[in-house]
Amino acid sequence: MGVILETPRLRLRPFVAGDFADLYAFYRLPEVAQYLYWEARDEAATAKALEKKQGMTMWAKEGDTLLWGVVLPQEERLIGEVMLAWQSDIHRQGEVGFVFHPGYQGVGYATEATSAILDWGFSMGGLHRIYGRCDTRNEGSYRLMERLGMRREAHFRHNEWFKGAWGDEYVYAILAEEWQGRERS
Repeated sequence: MGVILETPRLRLRPFVAGDFADLYAFYRLPEVAQYLYWEARDEAATAKALEKKQGMTMWAKEGDTLLWGVVLPQEERLIGEVMLAWQSDIHRQGEVGFVFHPGYQGVGYATEATSAILDWGFSMGGLHRIYGRCDTRNEGSYRLMERLGMRREAHFRHNEWFKGAWGDEYVYAILAEEWQGRERS
């Protein structure tokens, strides 16, 4: 079944087969894949990714990943995705990630959706710490994590061979008590 979350403007729900056209609309764009581990996807690669995404609905053990399609409810249009991966049971840690269609960036949708999964991860998921990682050139991603109150904990230099060159990475994180104690705007 999967977890469904509602925010003032968005519905976060499991992926369905009918999401193909909306998903392909941004998965095919080179600027979307620029800082991701894959290249812009053709129809076949998007279909294969969507099939895998439809199974990412369980939160039962370390290693599980919840993946939500981010939908504008009034249009039932998929505009992005957010994920929460259970990275460590003993340390109660998870990793957050997000990808959005460029046409829906800059209006707070990614912040709203990611905030909802941080809420879920700390309250329902039982996590103590949630972190996110991004390429240091990906200003949109690290600014989003900063808006959420996540602190930059690391700057790894040349830590990955990424798309033909050494890449740098930022790691941001927030603790459950920091998330609960933050000022909400």
